[in-house]
Amino acid sequence: MSLNHVKTFLDEHQIRYVTISHSPAYTAQEIAACAHMPGREVAKSVIVKLDDELAMVVMPAPMKVDLELLRHATGARDVALADENEFVDHFPDCEAGAMPPLGNLYGMKVYVAESLADDELIAFNAGSHTELIRMRFDDFKRLVNPVIAPLGMPLSV
Repeated sequence: MSLNHVKTFLDEHQIRYVTISHSPAYTAQEIAACAHMPGREVAKSVIVKLDDELAMVVMPAPMKVDLELLRHATGARDVALADENEFVDHFPDCEAGAMPPLGNLYGMKVYVAESLADDELIAFNAGSHTELIRMRFDDFKRLVNPVIAPLGMPLSV
């Protein structure tokens, strides 16, 4: 979903947001640094396979998905990270790796790390490696209706 599509979607739902342009960055931690934001407020979208169905896990930049926690939260038997070639076609209007955490718009169930719900704001890629959307987490939750659960661990672990 390109920035214009994301903005249209948010506007249609009367959501207040800010767009932030930044120099090209490809990891959530780099994006946080470019945008002068704490990494815990920048969300990254990780595509996973749950019993061979694609789903989206939304994590703060400084965390990684814990597959055992995800298995517990979803009840799936088989849980794995998806390879880019397995999902890139599901996001034709996004740059690879810059998918917004709006998986419900792409027919995917969305799981959100509970630590993101602790912050008032969330920021995320808007389909490109140079644009972020920042909005209230409560608005994001209302639009996406994600499952919120403990799903991650710090990247340094």
